[in-house]
Amino acid sequence: MAWWEGFDETRVLIAQDPSTTGKHQGSFLSLRHPRTGNKACYLCVDGVLQELHWFKQSYGSWFIGDYVCEDGRLYTATPIDPVFILLPVFEEARMKKGNEPGKFRQLDEIMYIQGFPGYQSLSSVAEKAMEVVCDLKVFLDKIKVRTLQSKKYLEVGSSKFFRLNDMKVLKWLCYKVQQLKQTLRTLDKNYAARDEKDTLFDAVSIMREYLKDEPWINLLCNKLKLNVDDLTKAQDVAVLPHSTGNDLGSPAQETSVTGKNASRATRQQAKKAKVEKDSQNIKDMFSRATRKRG
Repeated sequence: MAWWEGFDETRVLIAQDPSTTGKHQGSFLSLRHPRTGNKACYLCVDGVLQELHWFKQSYGSWFIGDYVCEDGRLYTATPIDPVFILLPVFEEARMKKGNEPGKFRQLDEIMYIQGFPGYQSLSSVAEKAMEVVCDLKVFLDKIKVRTLQSKKYLEVGSSKFFRLNDMKVLKWLCYKVQQLKQTLRTLDKNYAARDEKDTLFDAVSIMREYLKDEPWINLLCNKLKLNVDDLTKAQDVAVLPHSTGNDLGSPAQETSVTGKNASRATRQQAKKAKVEKDSQNIKDMFSRATRKRG
């Protein structure tokens, strides 16, 4: 059983509180990572979707009041545009073949993913967010007469059908790239002084963490006249690992993260050893000074 479902364990989580009503209604959801398809954990609070990462030193615990939290991990939750998470779902749902645009589907059908019930909790979020990248058809399907205080009112029901539109997705991706470029320039003076193409490359590289190469990264690079191969060869950026599945911080999770960063750590150690080749142990320096005085 996951800890947020009643298991009596404590974790330390830093997250934005988007609640304006003070209700703080939130839930942890298991969804597919938009690039890898692997199970990942997300936090949804009052309709705002946030992705979870975690960091842990080799040894550590938390002191919370008079209580010691044995799990020393630090969990962080940051808001993410739900379009990134839902893009692969809507892409599969349209059942596109060749150059055909695909089929219109109702939201309930699209959001039903076997093994991932968390998507159904995002239906209201998806209805608002995905209109920017989808073609939409609305059909009136029922008319009901309701009597209230001796007056009759007509209630008209409707059904919405969605179909992902590649050109709308591309326009949305270009907008996100421009936003990210502006943000990068405000983070550091070095970014502000960098070449326009280098900043553009960095922005697309960051977005690639949440997009599949085919079709979206290839489509975006063609539009921006970037070489896709350069993105693949670019050095990996160290980021906080995602919390996977329903079990935050499972032993298997640590193993996978360690394996992923093993080569990077080896390179860093080799570089450090090369720099410190001619260095001396401070203990030996003190021992020589003692012998001289004798």
